[in-house]
Amino acid sequence: MKLPPALSEQHIIDRLNRFEIETPSWGYADTGTRFGKFLQDAAAATIEEKLADAAAVHGVTGCCPRVAVHVLWDFPGGGGFEPRAVAAVGERAKSLGLRIGSINPNLFQDQCYKLGSVTNRDPAIRRRAIGHMIESVRLGTLLGSDLLSLWFADGTNYPGQGHIRERKRWMSEAFGELHDAVAETGDMQMLIEYKPFEPAFYHTDIADWGMAAAFARAAGPRAKVLVDTGHHLPGCNIEHIVAFLIDEGMLGGFHFNDRKYADDDLTVGSIDPYQMFRIFNEIVMAERERGADLAIAYMIDQSHNIKPKTEAMIETVAACQEYFTKALLVDHAAAAAAREQDDVVMAERAIKDAFATDVRPFLAEYRASRGLPRDPLVAFRESGYVARVAAERGAGKRKPKGGSSYA
Repeated sequence: MKLPPALSEQHIIDRLNRFEIETPSWGYADTGTRFGKFLQDAAAATIEEKLADAAAVHGVTGCCPRVAVHVLWDFPGGGGFEPRAVAAVGERAKSLGLRIGSINPNLFQDQCYKLGSVTNRDPAIRRRAIGHMIESVRLGTLLGSDLLSLWFADGTNYPGQGHIRERKRWMSEAFGELHDAVAETGDMQMLIEYKPFEPAFYHTDIADWGMAAAFARAAGPRAKVLVDTGHHLPGCNIEHIVAFLIDEGMLGGFHFNDRKYADDDLTVGSIDPYQMFRIFNEIVMAERERGADLAIAYMIDQSHNIKPKTEAMIETVAACQEYFTKALLVDHAAAAAAREQDDVVMAERAIKDAFATDVRPFLAEYRASRGLPRDPLVAFRESGYVARVAAERGAGKRKPKGGSSYA
């Protein structure tokens, strides 16, 4: 494995040791599409089972100590949390060598949100949505979380359905109030996610990174942008967005997945591994220029209906480690020297050479040195974990009665 000048193998190891990836509780549960929900016997049904699956993934990868929770799906009732029950979840996570990561409010499932949550024309519904988010901040403090992750389905399907500028102002007001609550926690940040379409198909209230950044700036310094790699239109240059947000000090985190068309939620690297590498390259280059790690929350947001859920999670984690390691091998000095000569070919080659490097043998040795399996997926399969939990959980599964439901 060829290293760039002045970069030691120990540097790569040290950076990998600091590279943590948060897995999502909902990624271990039975989920579906708007066409139906297809059950897996091994899928988790309770927060305790989700945490157990997350611990199994962390056990073979060694880099996933954080678990994101979704308020409505992991804490039934959606509000008025009972502190002892919440504390029990935190203690269960701790007993498994985990900690609770981002808190995800749910502002898209209740019937009242059919025409929007914080952008609904009904002030009572807007107040309910804001109250739920503030309650989610309180939940986060009880669990020791430092991140509030925000995604909104708010938007319209037809011209004239909503007053776009009015909805923008309502959204901004909600973020301002929420930021005050976040600031009172001491160390929590709020990450604002964007999506160009779905379920809104005419206009989405936070449709792109620029809108998310504008809302975050208006809210205050605790607000940053969350980039979901699936939430972009085909052909979008995501690494350009990442570089821009880094330079503006507005990049707060990622939701990792891959896609062919839109928000496909595929395992990372299954469609465009070079894109994920290019994203990591922008991050690594900025970190080298600054001499410090960027404060970025690396998170996964995907839930699989075809692949076994825990195995797909391990695939994505291993892929992220692989492309991040490749990015650490880029000879940025050579690329810069080529740019000074306007040598486009050699500037690109500095990037492509790193991507072409097979880092899997190095990562196998790296894992072995930490007492981890050289191949996490193979080790996980050989453990028999999926068959064991499928036997325990599958017997209690009931066939869906009809209709469809994501969670």
